[in-house]
Amino acid sequence: MGFTNFLVENFNEFLTYTGFANATAGNIAMIVVGAVLIYLAIKKDFEPLLLIPIGLGIILGNIPFRTDAGLEIGLYEDNSVLNIFYQGVRMGWYPPLVFLGIGAMTDFSALIANPKLVLIGAAAQFGIFGAYMVALALGFEPNQAAGIAIIGGADGPTAIFLSSKLCPNLMGAIAVCAYSYMALVPLIQPPLMRLLTTKKERVIRMKPARQVSQTERILFPIIGLLLTTFLVPSGLPLLGMLFFGNLLKESGKTTRLAKTAGSALNDVIVMLLGLTVGCSTQASEFLTINTLFIFAVGACAFAVATASGVLFVKLMNLFLPEGKKLNPLIGNAGVSAVPMSARISNNLGLEYDRHNFLLMHAMGPNVAGVIGSAVAAGTLLGFLS
Repeated sequence: MGFTNFLVENFNEFLTYTGFANATAGNIAMIVVGAVLIYLAIKKDFEPLLLIPIGLGIILGNIPFRTDAGLEIGLYEDNSVLNIFYQGVRMGWYPPLVFLGIGAMTDFSALIANPKLVLIGAAAQFGIFGAYMVALALGFEPNQAAGIAIIGGADGPTAIFLSSKLCPNLMGAIAVCAYSYMALVPLIQPPLMRLLTTKKERVIRMKPARQVSQTERILFPIIGLLLTTFLVPSGLPLLGMLFFGNLLKESGKTTRLAKTAGSALNDVIVMLLGLTVGCSTQASEFLTINTLFIFAVGACAFAVATASGVLFVKLMNLFLPEGKKLNPLIGNAGVSAVPMSARISNNLGLEYDRHNFLLMHAMGPNVAGVIGSAVAAGTLLGFLS
């Protein structure tokens, strides 16, 4: 009889450790959210490299367990494996390494050949500063407003970097929001682009860009690094790694290093970044009214950034002679979702003229947007840190 009681007591104790005994409605809701993101990534092909790690991370981070058991398995428990991986997010190590990979994979020739396209990338950052004002009006503190506003740049690593420095308590919601809107670029941007342009503007053909010499491509990351970091030193971690990666690519002497930075290293960092960001969205921290405000302000920021880029091209065309006018469809590429936004410019242009290829033209403002979002983040960090 005593042995039976012993087994029953131990079994009942075991049950208190299971997820079934510790689950909350919030955990179940977040697990469903993670499953939906995985579905969108696999079935709808919405940025699977981002959404699959984040989706599974959300599920992983919301597996319920007894927090008083000292198991050291949760993301926020010291010495757990997930906590160790999460240090790269919390301390801001992963985003600069992602920028290293972006630099090693990016061809800046379109921007070098037509430097005025950098103005489009700068104009698209208006969404960031507009969203900052909105977030302040909603009652967020300046540091929190800055972290939320950077979502308008459509740059997940930059959003993580800035929020880890200024508002770590909101970082999970900001990161998931930023990556979600990046994945939804094909749904969000085309309606705005059609709304803000005429059929005549959509069929403007731009002259092919000039050939860029290897010397220009080598000098660009060096000059770009000096100009941007002298202007915004606080953006050095992101901008420094971006231009370093590009120099590895363009020097012609470090091809092996560039390939490693742009492939194997970048893939590892993106996996860990997505998984741990997803894990950080535990129901108790994520399911709050602030999260709803973050997603709402982020949507506004992204829409304003897209509209600003398109409208700025239309403004530029007022001062450009016939034959040199720009197609406003490339304005959406001013956000730094590389190369998704540039592909959308090209695809929408082909809808109205199947011989009008805008991809290379759109890559100019697209890569300018990467630089612009890093500069904007450095500016906000410099003012608020």
